[in-house]
Amino acid sequence: MKSTKYLPLAFYSALVLSVTGCKPFSAAAQTTAVSVENASEETMYRPNFHFTPKKGWMNDPNGMFFANGYYHLFYQYYPDKSVWGPMHWGHAISKDLVKWEEQQIAIYPDKDKYIFSGSAVVDVNNTSGLKTGKNDPIIAIYTLHDMTKEKEGKMDVEQQDIAFSNDNGFTWQKFEEGNPVVKNPGIRDFRDPKVSWDETHKQWIMVLAAQDRAQFYKSSNLKNWEFVSEFGKETGAHGGVWECPDFFQIKVEGTKETKWVLIQNLNPGGPNGGSGVQYFVGDFDGKTFTLDPGFAKRVNNEKAVWADYGKDNYAGVTWNNVPSSDGRRLFIGWMSNWEYAQQVPTTSWRSSTTIARELKLVKKNGSYNLESIPVKEINNYVSKTIKKSGLKGNGKLVLTENGKADLAQTIISLDLKNLKHDQYTFELSNSDGESLKFGLNNKENYLFVDRSKAGKIDFSEKFASTISKAFLNGNQKEAVFKIILDKTSIEIFYNNGEKVMTEIFFLNKPFTAFSVSATEKIEVSNLVIQELNVSKNNKE
Repeated sequence: MKSTKYLPLAFYSALVLSVTGCKPFSAAAQTTAVSVENASEETMYRPNFHFTPKKGWMNDPNGMFFANGYYHLFYQYYPDKSVWGPMHWGHAISKDLVKWEEQQIAIYPDKDKYIFSGSAVVDVNNTSGLKTGKNDPIIAIYTLHDMTKEKEGKMDVEQQDIAFSNDNGFTWQKFEEGNPVVKNPGIRDFRDPKVSWDETHKQWIMVLAAQDRAQFYKSSNLKNWEFVSEFGKETGAHGGVWECPDFFQIKVEGTKETKWVLIQNLNPGGPNGGSGVQYFVGDFDGKTFTLDPGFAKRVNNEKAVWADYGKDNYAGVTWNNVPSSDGRRLFIGWMSNWEYAQQVPTTSWRSSTTIARELKLVKKNGSYNLESIPVKEINNYVSKTIKKSGLKGNGKLVLTENGKADLAQTIISLDLKNLKHDQYTFELSNSDGESLKFGLNNKENYLFVDRSKAGKIDFSEKFASTISKAFLNGNQKEAVFKIILDKTSIEIFYNNGEKVMTEIFFLNKPFTAFSVSATEKIEVSNLVIQELNVSKNNKE
């Protein structure tokens, strides 16, 4: 049920695009046509289990919800080229957040009016009045970006529109009677609405990215919205445009206390350059979001608090309508960075998502930390397990001998014990001399990832010019790592997700060996290497 069709590719090739933030600074020079998919590119770079479209360009995940047994993932999509262009909403579904099935395009752009990021909600009480059958209506709220106005230099290029589905999100109809549901108030960057049901105050709540701040709106019917407050103009990181927000209430682990979390993506200005996902913790009275005093002190000290300190997790948001019987807050991000996303060495498609993650709010030292771990469903795809314990060495310790484990689709879990004031460097390597290094500097108190020798890096000066770091609070006595490897990516979850780092890379050959080195004695306990096979049937 597509209400419009997109224009011929030749028309789009003539457009000069200039957009910022969650969209590239300039797409005018990025007009290389998609080449024919070749076997070597598929073999070398297509992820084994992270979602990526079969062809074309993908960026922000958006519109995620759960209904009728499926997790729905929508995303910013341009099917005709492998660079950013006229935005559609692509669509994929999963029963378990690991194995994804790509669907037909959900929402198409009109002439010169692109479908930017947004969200979708299951309107279980039909507050919108848009229900026509037996299913609960799904309402998508997205930014309509007017390229004609942009080219004319106008400010009001973005507004918030809605579309709806009455078949659990598989076909969509644009709402023609009342769009825009939120008009542009004269702000150039005014986009990416995240809507959810506020059970505490019995209302729909919308958070919008408004250039350098978040704006909050409320509604009773998803069609008529009232502005109620704003937050963040002089709080947190402001190295670039604020966008792709999320806002939700979450229980503090091990307590009956609940807090509100505002996720606020930012580009540029991330912790290690380019794109990043910052967050804030506080309270919400139905109109105004107020920082928790302890968290405010932390923001002041650290300047910004990040959900992921790697280079390649952006536009991350969470699922709506996850059943209360499940109870998890589930998150996924775009696994790339606007500094080089359009130059990475794939030609028929570009970009993938991070692994889906469970978010937990933990109170430590008078403040709150948003921690994340891989969803438990990934464990259903373990095909082989290697366990070792009590490993000790001096200088260098081989954890996996060459070729003894498949390191292209793997979970690695390990503990470092009895740490000294030293640097502990893990190295993944292959016979071509390619390597990815990561680890813990326990002298200067930070985690790090170094991909400067991890295959192709010459496509962008910014891809591997610096070592990514995540600073820790003091020397570590022990360190617990969970590492997710998938051919062209590493996701590092430190101390049960206390700190997370996500980075992509492009090897000429798969990694075949894994080791750790330090100048002092090394002790590794409970090393578990779990090979994955997502092509097999799910155990559940």
